[in-house]
Amino acid sequence: MLFRLGELFCGPGGLAWGAINADIGNPDYKIVHQWANDYDESTCKTYRRNICPESPESVYCADIRKFDTTKLSAIDALAFGFPCNDFSVVGEQKGIDGVYGPLYSYGVNVLRQYRPKWFLAENVGGLRNANDGKAFAKILDELRGAGYKLYPNLYKFEEYGIPQARHRIIIVGIRNDIDLEFKIPSTAPYEGCDNTCKTAIEVPPIPKDAPNNELTVQSSTVVERLKYILPGQNAFTADLPEELMLHVKGAKISQIYKRLDPTKPAYTVTGSGGGGTHIYHWSEPRALTNRERARLQTFPDTYIFEGNKESVRKQIGMAVPCKGAKIIFEAILKTFARIPYEAMEANIEE
Repeated sequence: MLFRLGELFCGPGGLAWGAINADIGNPDYKIVHQWANDYDESTCKTYRRNICPESPESVYCADIRKFDTTKLSAIDALAFGFPCNDFSVVGEQKGIDGVYGPLYSYGVNVLRQYRPKWFLAENVGGLRNANDGKAFAKILDELRGAGYKLYPNLYKFEEYGIPQARHRIIIVGIRNDIDLEFKIPSTAPYEGCDNTCKTAIEVPPIPKDAPNNELTVQSSTVVERLKYILPGQNAFTADLPEELMLHVKGAKISQIYKRLDPTKPAYTVTGSGGGGTHIYHWSEPRALTNRERARLQTFPDTYIFEGNKESVRKQIGMAVPCKGAKIIFEAILKTFARIPYEAMEANIEE
């Protein structure tokens, strides 16, 4: 059974990589790229280069609010990581009332138009609490109303062997007329695996001339400050001399000038932010390179990102970890192939 995948808000291709690389040992069950959409030109170039170099015209660069989804080719599956800006705990949390909050509805429209057999929708963990929980309930109601059984879960990717603490709500939906039930893949097979950030970044070593591996130029003040910050500490928990302290009013975000702990998975890779938010090496007084950040997101080193350095940083930070996505897509394929797999209870009540 071949599943032609359409994707909205496709980003640089973390979900897509997981989908087209999903392998359950039965070549009759696989996912292939059909079309994708994103509004950012550099992001679309990255996706075309790595996911569908032979059909670049199948990636439509357009604002979803102005994009005609009615003339796309038929699909059997849909993936959409709808923008999280209004649901993120770091943002203003406007939820459904924000500029980005309502964009999930375009995914619902495509489900109604094309009636794919299944879908995968992704967003930040903060989605559950946006608008006092009403936003999440509304989204679930509309997805259900489009004709799908829903299987939402908060995936903690570090529990699936990913070298990064990244928590995301992923909703798998199977069309109502299909007599199958999706199960959340178990974290048990990944217990005890080495998913430390140090191993992810150093094994194997990243070649000096690897793409997207330019060093960030650090000011002398930042270099000096980092010398006082121990692995796992940030600018507020470290014992800094007065002249290197940050005098920030209000919230003290724990990731400001936070150094990685080499014995643990990385903290969450983000796509934007000012000084102090770039993720900092545990022993060298510097921010990580984009290639090192891509390793924490489990992109292969052969995955080349298009655009300037800040654009690449944003693309990597907004993506779903490739290998985490692959695990979930393989569970979907096994569900359709009726192959049993180790599962666990969902942590979100549907």
